[in-house]
Amino acid sequence: LQDLFSINAYVYAQKPQLDIHSFEGTFTREDSDPAVHESLSIENTLWASTVVASGTVIGVVIYTGKETRSVLNTSNPKNKVGLLDLELNQLTKALFLALVALSVVMVTLQGFVGPWYRNLFRFLLLFSYIIPISLRVNLDMGKAAYGWMIMKDDNIPGTVVRTSTIPEELGRLVYLLTDKTGTLTQNEMIFKRLHLGTVSYGTDTMDEIQSHIINSYSQVHSQNSGNSTSSTPSRKPQSSAPKVRKSVSSRIHEAVKAIALCHNVTPVYESRAGVSGETEYAEVDQDFSDENRAYQASSPDEVTLVQWTESVGLTLVNRDLTSMQLKTPGGHILTYYILQIFPFTSESKRMGIIVRDESSGEITFYMKGADVAMSTIVQYNDWLEEECGNMAREGLRTLVVAKKSLTEEQYQDFESRYNQAKLSIHDRNLKVAAVVESLEREMELLCLTGVEDQLQADVRPTLEMLRNAGIKIWMLTGDKLETATCIAKSSHLVSRTQDIHIFRPVTTRGEAHLELNAFRRKHDCALVISGDSLEVCLKYYEHEFVELACQCPAVVCCRCSPTQKAHIVKLLQHHTGKRTCAIGDGGNDVSMIQAADCGIGIEGKEGKQASLAADFSITQFKHIGRLLMVHGRNSYKRSAALGQFVMHRGLIISTMQAVFSSVFYFASVPLYQGFLMVGYATIYTMFPVFSLVLDQDVKPEMALLYPELYKDLTKGRSLSFKTFLIWVLISIYQGGILMYGALLLFESEFVHVVAISFTALILTELLMVALTIRTWHWLMVVAEFLSLGCYVASLAFLNEYFGIGRVSFGAFLDVAFITTVTFLWKVSAITVVSCLPLYILKYLKRKFSPPSYSKLTS
Repeated sequence: LQDLFSINAYVYAQKPQLDIHSFEGTFTREDSDPAVHESLSIENTLWASTVVASGTVIGVVIYTGKETRSVLNTSNPKNKVGLLDLELNQLTKALFLALVALSVVMVTLQGFVGPWYRNLFRFLLLFSYIIPISLRVNLDMGKAAYGWMIMKDDNIPGTVVRTSTIPEELGRLVYLLTDKTGTLTQNEMIFKRLHLGTVSYGTDTMDEIQSHIINSYSQVHSQNSGNSTSSTPSRKPQSSAPKVRKSVSSRIHEAVKAIALCHNVTPVYESRAGVSGETEYAEVDQDFSDENRAYQASSPDEVTLVQWTESVGLTLVNRDLTSMQLKTPGGHILTYYILQIFPFTSESKRMGIIVRDESSGEITFYMKGADVAMSTIVQYNDWLEEECGNMAREGLRTLVVAKKSLTEEQYQDFESRYNQAKLSIHDRNLKVAAVVESLEREMELLCLTGVEDQLQADVRPTLEMLRNAGIKIWMLTGDKLETATCIAKSSHLVSRTQDIHIFRPVTTRGEAHLELNAFRRKHDCALVISGDSLEVCLKYYEHEFVELACQCPAVVCCRCSPTQKAHIVKLLQHHTGKRTCAIGDGGNDVSMIQAADCGIGIEGKEGKQASLAADFSITQFKHIGRLLMVHGRNSYKRSAALGQFVMHRGLIISTMQAVFSSVFYFASVPLYQGFLMVGYATIYTMFPVFSLVLDQDVKPEMALLYPELYKDLTKGRSLSFKTFLIWVLISIYQGGILMYGALLLFESEFVHVVAISFTALILTELLMVALTIRTWHWLMVVAEFLSLGCYVASLAFLNEYFGIGRVSFGAFLDVAFITTVTFLWKVSAITVVSCLPLYILKYLKRKFSPPSYSKLTS
């Protein structure tokens, strides 16, 4: 390694993603006598920006860039495309076919005379306004406006829109897949229960534990005053002595001491108050009082347990890599040396630590973990499984705590085997796990702890609102079955009157078949299933299982891995074709959030991983109600109206061109010059058409009060081939009326046909916007009059563009002509004939077949 590189004094890691994952290697420290062999692991890794203050460092970059664990665990997020965009793409394809068909028809009616293929391309260009080129621009601007409205909503503060492509998806959701811890719950743990087998302590009896701890340590220090030799109670069991039933006091003492020692928590002290502006203090200047102490750990469960031991009298006051200090109720400091530590992993579901008591020299192996992992490790007992179930039914997260006393010889034997396993080049992890498991036998069961994770504010009414909106909710969690079931009931994810089918654990195809048959016979019941059983069902009966599960009002999947969560999302998308939404708060939810059609992240105790990977970021679960019911609903309905109106705008002018060409013997001559066509799609009609993004059918309060309104959106009736065909018929009718009306009423002044028909067209478009709008906004009124003013001004300044092109070159618009009463009433008559029937039809439809929202607003 010295030949690779050697740097003195300061070492800066140049690669920002320097990482070691499952690296199997060893190195030798030859500066010591005798030479020490150590394994390369996370403990001796130089991370990015590390500064070595003294000495020489010999290092090698093992994995960088794409080979680091963080990158290997990261999947490339897919480009999410909204269902509305896909539907508009289908309609645009239909319009393209209509464009080609219309051009072919015109050439056919022309009789294929001369160079017909040239005429075909000319007709394709003339009718190209059928293709709504401005649709993409209008929709993208609308989506940006929806995102701005969401982020500016004071009722959901802190919401961030991280995508500009799918705000309409919030209005089309059918399945909501949610995490539990930190999403439905606060991820703020409260210690609720300590069970010792024969006696159980709750929140109202914690003072008894405190008195036992005070008495226990006072006896120890009174008996060993002056020259203390033991930090444990006076009764010290000898290995050769027969087993004696311990007193409750000694058992509480052992349990609390185990909880205070078996963890990865580090106490942190804030710098002494009153000195501002300085950031560095000598250690003696820091205030080590209880008020300035805070605990840091990777899990909030561990912090809660250490805070609880502090509340009953045994306080963690200091910790470093090799030792930790506990303070007794009497103020004495007990020091324990950390000999080995076995961190928690998702595979082992437990963590352990071996400590040596400084005063007595006793070596003790403490371990805590999930009941499924610990039940086979601890000595035989008849209460653990039952009490774990009882606590889980109360919604508590359980941990089993056990210990094992080791002699010096036992520990030395273990240490040599453990170090040898760590130095092995091949299958190191397996060998290390095997050595540790040799210790995990016949451990003494000390206690069972219960910690409560409280529900977030307004979770119950929010879930009820989503259920009334027709959204089916699936809860995917890593917790055990009983805890997940309890949270599902307490959060009203599953109603109190609803039956629950708990899927029996299955491991074979036959068992899965029998359980599915039993589930099939039940109707309208919630399903609770574990990840292992789910894996078996999906392996053999994927289609049948998903079909049955989708009929359930609620589904709870417990003991789910992150990859399983993402797999379930993809299954629902594949089998149902419906839109899915995933919401979570931690890094383990990122794969699920990225797989869903719409991902929502919550900024919580577990950091911002989910929030940054999601399409929408919120601060509390209750905000999802307003996000979907109000903003999602409005975004979808507005975009549907905007998209169809932009298509109508192109269709109507193409219809007029077709009529104009038909009248003039199918000549491929443009009706309007280029500047008028550009102005038509921009300054003349853009502002009123785009103001549709401000339209709303009901007020936000009404949408939240009646979530059933949301259910209609999932049917996709706001934008479908039916509504598209209605708009096509309207366009053909209005285009025909405008063109034939101009030819009929202004036959003698046909030289002015451009000005006549274009004026009527602009007025019709402005009136059609007014017809489409359901709730007026002051900006809509401004947009209408602004566009009308722009057009009237352009009549005076751009009169040369209102001729009929080369056909009547030189016959330009006469200002005197357009100010006559005749011009005004005839143009008004054409506009009224094109719009009035539509107003009448709209009135009759609202009268005899009103939409659901109009029943609430009337």
